[in-house]
Amino acid sequence: MLQVQDIRNNQDHYLKALAKRGIDAKQTFKDVLEADENRRATQAKLDDTLAESNILSKEIGNLFKSGKASEATALKGKTAGLKEASKVFGDTLNETVEKLKQLLYTIPNIPHALVPAGTNEDDNEETFREGDIPVLDDGAMPHWELAKKYDIIDFELGVKITGAGFPVYKGKGARLQRALISYFLDKNTTAGYTEYQVPHLVNEASGFGTGQLPDKEGQMYHVGVDDLYLIPTAEVPVTNMFRGDLLQESDLPVLCTGYTPCFRREAGSYGAHVRGLNRLHQFDKVEIVRIEHPDNSHKALDGMVAHITDILRELELPFRILRLCGGDLGFTATLTYDFEVFSTAQDRWLEISSVSNFETFQANRLKLRFKDEDGKNKLVHTLNGSSLALPRVLAGILENYQTPEGIKIPKVLVPYCGFDMID
Repeated sequence: MLQVQDIRNNQDHYLKALAKRGIDAKQTFKDVLEADENRRATQAKLDDTLAESNILSKEIGNLFKSGKASEATALKGKTAGLKEASKVFGDTLNETVEKLKQLLYTIPNIPHALVPAGTNEDDNEETFREGDIPVLDDGAMPHWELAKKYDIIDFELGVKITGAGFPVYKGKGARLQRALISYFLDKNTTAGYTEYQVPHLVNEASGFGTGQLPDKEGQMYHVGVDDLYLIPTAEVPVTNMFRGDLLQESDLPVLCTGYTPCFRREAGSYGAHVRGLNRLHQFDKVEIVRIEHPDNSHKALDGMVAHITDILRELELPFRILRLCGGDLGFTATLTYDFEVFSTAQDRWLEISSVSNFETFQANRLKLRFKDEDGKNKLVHTLNGSSLALPRVLAGILENYQTPEGIKIPKVLVPYCGFDMID
């Protein structure tokens, strides 16, 4: 969430930056600043009324002590009026603060200067590409056919149990899933991230804290009786562990990783491009989250990109990195890099990770601050990334490593799997 003072001080810059997203925020900014002026004016009236009431209360007490009961009683009528006025001002202030907050919730984060202008994924910039795309034998199959051939993923059984988008992993397919999770966590903890196991449901405050609410409310599964949400990513519970905290500058950076299942309704997702593992309602993902000093967050983002690059090199998968344009940038992010692995059998790129810097956008919602060396409380910067999302990584492995004899296992995963071939 943006800060009002930043909107006031940087209005022209913010308007130009939001234009990269295709957003004209001029009227919204006008409404925000007007609501803030009303808030400040109402707060001043409330403060003055309360101050006058306190002065009168002391005066009344002194009059009673001096035996001037009639004068004290006369003043009590005035204090009653002031109390009623303060209640009215207080109610008005609460309404104004809520209106201001709801306005701020509608404004996405300000794109970083590196973010290219554009309207959709076609305008994203490729910043890096590595790995040779393998030439497959005749008869090569997409992963959903390989899964059936080798009996490692049962999509129909998932439909029977729950519905479409909830696959059942079997035998070596399940073991490969577990191997990927363990490998990703080991890579992250070796790099200095502390591992956490977190709840898979969160409350409304957590959803608002990281920006999933109200922006993505329709994409989250809601447990109505308990007013809880199934998590769309570990980013939500992991980052919210620090909601409301005041850290010391010496505490920074904070590095966290965690594995969770993720749940997304993915409403309106149909067609061949979402077949098999390409888009699911439940999937596994390992996440990394960083809480950084503002001066270091973009260097940290580069470090996260390098970390995920190293993982994909070890998996020996062809991949590329994209810098997202304004129109494809997530609501809460200021700068995002997407990793995509090439699916040889499908002849297209599949997104397998997003790495984002949110700067102070989430921290302001979370009220997550640190005390600097001068004793001032400042907002931290938050970052997160998939490290990695399993379904499309698994799809890439199955398709790119297929041979006439079976599916080879990447060398780095063999110790985790206990086998080197699915046949």
